[in-house]
Amino acid sequence: MKTNTLLITATLIFIFQIKFYAQEKVIPLYRDEITNSKKIPEDYIEIRDENGLFIKISVPTLTVFTPKKGTENGTAVIIFPSGGYRVVVDEGEDIAKAFTSQGITAFVLKYRLPSDEIMQDKSIGPLQDAQMAIKLVRMNAKAYNIDANKIGFVGLSAGGHLATTEATHLDTVLIENKENINLRPDFMVLVYPVISFTEAKVTATITKLLGATPSEELLSFFSNEKHVTTNTPPTFLLHAGDDTRVSVQHSKLFYEALQNAKVKSEFHILQNGGHGFALEHDTRGDKWFSWCIDWLNENGFVK
Repeated sequence: MKTNTLLITATLIFIFQIKFYAQEKVIPLYRDEITNSKKIPEDYIEIRDENGLFIKISVPTLTVFTPKKGTENGTAVIIFPSGGYRVVVDEGEDIAKAFTSQGITAFVLKYRLPSDEIMQDKSIGPLQDAQMAIKLVRMNAKAYNIDANKIGFVGLSAGGHLATTEATHLDTVLIENKENINLRPDFMVLVYPVISFTEAKVTATITKLLGATPSEELLSFFSNEKHVTTNTPPTFLLHAGDDTRVSVQHSKLFYEALQNAKVKSEFHILQNGGHGFALEHDTRGDKWFSWCIDWLNENGFVK
C-alpha cells in the first residue's frame, strides 16, 4: 500500500520549492504513505490539459487561499471541484478568491480520482481524501487563524457528491485518526451537486466511482440523501431547473431529507443556467454567492 518512493520524493521537492502567489500555497494531504494506494505505474503521470482539467492525480493536495491581512473572520471552506470523478476541474481559484474577499480562508482540494491502477479500493479513495482534508485543516486551525468550529464544505457537481458523502457518513472513518479529530464539516454549500446513485442517475459518474455493475448496497451507501440525520450540517443548495447533466432532482432529494431531519437549509432553483456555471451564472452573475454569504451570516458562520 505504499506509494512509489520516487514519486513522493519528487512531489515533496516540488512542494517545498513552490513559490507563493498572492497568498496562495500548495500543501500535500499526506505526509508519508498515501492511504489506500498501490505502487504508482511509471506512466501514471498527473496532467493538467489546455482546458484546465486534471487527470491521473496520485498525490492529493490542498491549495490555500488566505484573506487580506486584517480581514480574516475565522471562517474557512474546503472547496471540492467538479469533474464527474473522471477529472478534477481547475475551477476552485475563482471561488476561493470570492470567499477570501469576504474574510474567509479557502482550501481547494485536488483529490485523487477513482482508479484501480493506483488504489486498493477505488470506491473509497476520494472519500479518504475528503476526510483527510478536513482533518488537516481542523488540526492546523490555529496556524491558519481560523475557528475550528467554522469549517465548511463547498461542493460542485461530483464535488458535491464527495462533500455530502463525507458529511453524511461520519461513522465511516477510512483514514488514520489517532488524534480523534472531528471530521464533521460545520456547514455545506452545494452547487448543482450529484447526490443520489439510485434516483435520477448520472450513470457515467456512478460507473467511474463504482464500476459498471455496482451492488445495490453500494448504490444505497453512496446515495447521500438516504443518510441525512439531525447531525448533518446546515446546507445551502443552488441548482438550475434546466440542468440536463445533473437533474435538479438531486438537490430536491437532499433538501427534502434535510427538512425532514429539521436541519437548517436553504435551496435556490434558478430557471436556467444548465450545468457548470460555477461562480459566474450567464444571466445572474455571481448573485448566488451573495445569497450564500447572507445565509452564512444569518446562521452565525460568518461575523
